[in-house]
Amino acid sequence: MQTQRNKPVGQSKPVAIVTGAGGGIGAALTRRLAADGFHVAAVDISGKALDSVITSVQEAGGSAEGAVVDLRDEQSVSSFVARLPRVDAVINNAGVFDERAFMDLSADDFNRHYDLNVVALFRLSQHAATRLPSGGKIVNIASRAYLGARNHAHYVAAKAAVVGLTRAMAMELLGQGILVNAVAPGLVDTPMLQALTPERRAAQLALQPTGRAARPEDIANAVAFLASPQTDFITGQILMVDGGKSLGGTAAL
Repeated sequence: MQTQRNKPVGQSKPVAIVTGAGGGIGAALTRRLAADGFHVAAVDISGKALDSVITSVQEAGGSAEGAVVDLRDEQSVSSFVARLPRVDAVINNAGVFDERAFMDLSADDFNRHYDLNVVALFRLSQHAATRLPSGGKIVNIASRAYLGARNHAHYVAAKAAVVGLTRAMAMELLGQGILVNAVAPGLVDTPMLQALTPERRAAQLALQPTGRAARPEDIANAVAFLASPQTDFITGQILMVDGGKSLGGTAAL
């Protein structure tokens, strides 16, 4: 299913696709890239959530449109990419997360996380790569969790796959001049964090070297750096944005 929320505007501007744009990190990404001069094609499964984000961008003088797209559906993704006037950057942010002990996981849990966190990312990137020019950017949202963490092995495995896929894409698409990188956030103050039990949230925050979770804007700033037209000599990299938690020691889970 694909539903366009409003008519495209700002077609002379570079166009950035942002998935999972209806809230959290995705909403911050949409606002930041619009502020940086992109026309943002914001994608989400929820049209209501998109409307609020698009309105906030336009009220701030930015350029954006929204589209309700099921990233699991090949035709929906293909049609969405084809109708854009151009594609200059793709930010693969959409994904799912839940917390469950390893022994409680099912194959369906793994399949759901791979379908939405990995295969949907691959599907959109492959279609977008046919439109991206030399110098085009793909930035994938991975997670510090790919290093390993308790109680969400299915999420860890999916985000580890995102890291591997990022590096493989960077190698294969470099011949087209397309640069592919990933940002790996740590703990971020989003609905995913709020979904944890109060005890788990407190335990996670206690391990933060910075003493706080990241703001969605912290992640958006890092993505904006990698998506910038001025950043043309970085590819295949995984940028940790975790407040130092990946350093280990007392920061390790």
